[in-house]
Amino acid sequence: MKRIIIIFIISVFNSFGQIPTDSIIRIPIGLKSSPENGEVELELIARKQHYKQTPDHKADVYDRSISSPKSAIFTLDGSKFYVHSLEGFRTSVYETGSWKRLKVIHHDFDQGNNNLFKGDSISVFNYKYPKERKKGSYNYFAGKPVESCLSHKGKYLWVTYYRRNYDKNAEGPSAVAIIDTEIDEIVRVMPTGPLPKMIACSPDNRFIAVTHWGDNTVGIIDISEDDPMRFKYIEHCIVDRRAVLDFDTDKLINRDNNCGNCLRGTVFSPDGRFLLVGKMGGSGGIMIFDTQDWSSLGTIRGMQANLRHMVIHKENLYISTNRTGFVQKCNWKAMVKFRVENEGRVVYFKQWESASVGSGARTIDISGDGEYLFAAVNNKCTVKAIRTSDMKVVAEINADAYPVGMALSPNEKYLVITSQGKRDKGGNSVMIFAIDIK
Repeated sequence: MKRIIIIFIISVFNSFGQIPTDSIIRIPIGLKSSPENGEVELELIARKQHYKQTPDHKADVYDRSISSPKSAIFTLDGSKFYVHSLEGFRTSVYETGSWKRLKVIHHDFDQGNNNLFKGDSISVFNYKYPKERKKGSYNYFAGKPVESCLSHKGKYLWVTYYRRNYDKNAEGPSAVAIIDTEIDEIVRVMPTGPLPKMIACSPDNRFIAVTHWGDNTVGIIDISEDDPMRFKYIEHCIVDRRAVLDFDTDKLINRDNNCGNCLRGTVFSPDGRFLLVGKMGGSGGIMIFDTQDWSSLGTIRGMQANLRHMVIHKENLYISTNRTGFVQKCNWKAMVKFRVENEGRVVYFKQWESASVGSGARTIDISGDGEYLFAAVNNKCTVKAIRTSDMKVVAEINADAYPVGMALSPNEKYLVITSQGKRDKGGNSVMIFAIDIK
């Protein structure tokens, strides 16, 4: 019997879906998954949370640093993991196994942090800051951390900011922080386009792709050198059409709906030759870029609508579709080949295998051997395990409302998912599950 422990940090942000109106789900320590076929079993063994100051169980720990956590990621050696709290403007660092909080990284900057901004620190690609912002104070802000990725064999952690706190409608440049994981300190901050969410590193450690949910573009950064102060933008990839952002209003705009193609899932092919960018909004699909010259090969459709997240394991591409509630699988090489060999701005590729997991399929992650994939199902408040050989759900367990993010540890003993909270409902929960794979 192989025993695996999984950590879930559950999230509530519910773009493109309805939050259930019934009572908020909070599951008890010790809850086990229903024994469907006994292939995979999950049990809640511990939790960190910021909603109950005097919990009933010693394994249920109150943690003030958790504030609308959006995502999480492990270091490459698995010794620690990071939780990005969107509304808390901070990243919490935890030791794996003991679950001790090691540090809190604050994403706020003033004149004392000028050393972190260099070269293209004002703006890139002609993005403009809010007119009312005084010149010289553009880099004095607090950033809302969203997603992250690792580069340089795990030395640097890149964290995107949803927006700068003074830019209420995310019309101007946001930023990405670069954290040295050896000391857990920010060593550089680079500007981005509006509302960056996903970020990905190429497998050859040459490029970082910053996907801008806010205006249908992707910024490409050359990271081929080791010094973060020498990283530089080299390309601005446009997905269909760059959005013009001038809302001309004092009202708060819902930028999670006013986002054009609403670019989300972003992944490089394992050979580094292609960049795949998912369109969660608009007419949907995946746009493919050739990394040799960053030209667009066009769009692939044929999958379920409302594509949210993508991961690649060897020759297989896996996607989650939020509103329709599916996890789908295809051969990424066959998909790219089909796109290259067929003319037209859009082509339809239909060689997908599917697993229905329920409305609100969000972040997915896959085991190192590729045998099992885990999915956070937001609207259903569940986490599901899928056997990839036949795309069958083999385990399901309730989760604190509402699961969103996910990260599997390198040794496959732990998994992290995020509970963000929305309109004071649910969220702010970090759950640790034990899993037995028979």
